[in-house]
Amino acid sequence: MRRKGVKYLYLFLLITLLMGNLFAQDRFPKPEFETDYYQPQTTTPLPDSQLFNYLDVFLLVIGMSLAAYFSLKSRSRRGIFIISLLSVLYFGFFRKGCVCSVGSLQNFALALGNSGYVLPVLVGAVFILPLLFSLFFARSFCSSVCPLGAIQDLLVLKPLKLPSALSKVLSFLPYLYLGFAVLLAFTNSGFIICRYDPFINIFRLSGDFNKIIYTGAFLILCVLIARPYCRFLCPYGVLLGWMSGLSSRHVTITPTECIQCKLCENSCPFDAIEKPSPDKVPETRTAGTKRVGILLLLIPLIIFVSGFALSRLDNILARANPTVRLAEQIRLEDEGVVKETTLESRTFRSQEKTGEQLANESQNIVAQFRIGGWILGAFLGLTFSLKLFGLSVRRKREDYEPNPQHCFSCGRCWESCPVDRAPSAKVKKLGLK
Repeated sequence: MRRKGVKYLYLFLLITLLMGNLFAQDRFPKPEFETDYYQPQTTTPLPDSQLFNYLDVFLLVIGMSLAAYFSLKSRSRRGIFIISLLSVLYFGFFRKGCVCSVGSLQNFALALGNSGYVLPVLVGAVFILPLLFSLFFARSFCSSVCPLGAIQDLLVLKPLKLPSALSKVLSFLPYLYLGFAVLLAFTNSGFIICRYDPFINIFRLSGDFNKIIYTGAFLILCVLIARPYCRFLCPYGVLLGWMSGLSSRHVTITPTECIQCKLCENSCPFDAIEKPSPDKVPETRTAGTKRVGILLLLIPLIIFVSGFALSRLDNILARANPTVRLAEQIRLEDEGVVKETTLESRTFRSQEKTGEQLANESQNIVAQFRIGGWILGAFLGLTFSLKLFGLSVRRKREDYEPNPQHCFSCGRCWESCPVDRAPSAKVKKLGLK
């Protein structure tokens, strides 16, 4: 009862902060370009700003090390809960959500696509370090260190169980989000991960009315569905899942033999525990070979069709780029189709660049989207094919096991396992060993 009371207290505090922000003034109001605004002088950053960046990386490593210890060694749910709370307070509210490995994915993609952009060393460290930890210690970063995941985990009270089929369909969305986020960042068309981050407004205690409503709705969703962003949206989670799948260390439900009491399955709100495979009549070699052969023949076809389909959407996707939109606006104004000019078009006409030069830049960007559409479509087609292949291949499983890619190493299954809770002296007496 005490633990439930603490959870409800944190939920009340989050809602109070959200409602207080609803009536607050926007800290960063939209600029009015038609006023007497003038470009301010460039100022030198404070000397301690770089020190804070190094401190962020240091605390990130310490947090992931402790999370790995609590999840893999000491099996302490309380330790993971404390790290989650500290992560929300420091990386979330104090650093205002800007120490974000999820958003750094876009910086990495921009550095690959734009030779004029140099990836900051600290941003690269924030991007790479959680991947390395996941490769050796599973998803310890997701368990409690990531502020986006930690704030959702603190809101997990009694969430609803989604149907298995619906969860499998929604699990494809992070791959879609990852592909489009990388494509837009690579072509310097925008950072959609940061733009649609549902938690940045509450971390910064700022935002307009629409953003506050968006954040509030997502927080309510986090109460009803456990970690919806981590499970069905987070693009960085795709990479972490790949690394965790290659890791040799993962969370185990019980320290000894599993008695298949099903309590761990009911305690996991993320559907990350796989059931024992039921005894079935063994499939004949001919039937299995035929099914696998058909799937292998379909994979290249699915990849080609999805790549071709997205490459044909190059002009539509390219409109996300401001240069392409400006070139279209200038063309429509020159042809007399559009009578009203925009601030961007007036600014462009005040410069020395010609409309032909702008059109050439726009065409080059559209060509990038055409090639990117092929790559993105092939990636999504391959992902869909591998998921279909995974559902078709039957793997024998004796006990309840956490899925190595989808488990967040939160430790809830330990508390429900009677083997883990039973004192070692009583294990044999209870018949659990």
